[in-house]
Amino acid sequence: MTSTAPRADLRALARPSGAFAMLAVDQREGLRAMMAEFQDGPVTDRQMSDFKMAALRALTPHASAALLDREFAWDRAIAERVVAPGCALIAAGDTLIPGPGEIVAEARIDEAVVPAKVRAEGAVALKLLVIWRPDEPPEPRLALVDDFVARCRAAGLISIVEPVCRKRRDGQPWNTAEGILPAARELGNRGADIYKAEMPLFGKGAEAEVRRACAELTRTVNGPWVVLSSGVAPDDFPQAVEWACREGAAGFLAGRAVWRTVIGRPDIEAALKEDAVPRLQRLAEVVDRAVGG
Repeated sequence: MTSTAPRADLRALARPSGAFAMLAVDQREGLRAMMAEFQDGPVTDRQMSDFKMAALRALTPHASAALLDREFAWDRAIAERVVAPGCALIAAGDTLIPGPGEIVAEARIDEAVVPAKVRAEGAVALKLLVIWRPDEPPEPRLALVDDFVARCRAAGLISIVEPVCRKRRDGQPWNTAEGILPAARELGNRGADIYKAEMPLFGKGAEAEVRRACAELTRTVNGPWVVLSSGVAPDDFPQAVEWACREGAAGFLAGRAVWRTVIGRPDIEAALKEDAVPRLQRLAEVVDRAVGG
C-alpha cells in the first residue's frame, strides 16, 4: 500500500535551517546495559531516569526535538519541565521486548502511550521502532507500520518510523548492514512522515561507497529521512551525518553519538556540559550546512 495522504507539517521538529537535529533519550534496557559497564551492582530505574533528566536539561537547548520514552522519562520530564522551550517533544510509541541474546528482539505499539494524551501534554510526534529480519515475513511489519501511521494521523501527530535490522532467526550468518536498504524498500513508502534509518553501511568504507548507499536510500524512501547513530562510533558520526545529508538525508535523530561517552563519568552534569553539548552543537552545525546551507 502506497500512501497518498498529505504530509504533516514537520517544521515543529526542525531547526530554522529546515534540518533536523533531534536528540534521542528513549533508550531503555540498552541504556541500562551501558550504565552497568561502570558499576558492580544493578542499575536502578531511578539511575536511568536521573541520567535522562540530566541529559535533557543539558542538551535540549541545542536540539530541535527530543525523543522520550514512557517508562523512565516522559512523565517526569513533563512534571519537572526539563525540556528547553523551543525543543519539540516526541513520544516513543513502542514497547521493546527482549529475546535470546538480544536486548531488543521485537517491538510493538505501546498501548499505554495514548496519542491524544501525549499530544495534550505537548508531544508533536510519535516514534515506532520496527525490527526487520530478512528471514521473517513482511506482512506483520507492514501491518504494524500501517496501524501506527493511522493512529498518528488520527491524533494529529507526526509519525516517525524506525526500522532496525537484526540477525536472522534461523541462525545463519548475515551482515545486518545489508538489510538497511531492503528494509527501506519495504517500509519507506507506507506513509510515515519521517523515516529514521540506520546509517547506510554503518558509515564504514570509502566516502564514495557510503554516499552511494545514502543516495540509494534517498531514492528509496518516499519522504524525508534522518540518521540514527547506533552502530557508528561517536567520533565518526558527524562525518557520517554530513555524507548522508549531502546525499539527501534531512538530519539526524540520535542519542548514543551525543551522550554515550559521558556514561560512567564521576560528574555526569559536568561531562554533559563539557563533552555531550559540544558534540550536539557540532552535529547541528553539520546539518545546517549540509541541508540548509
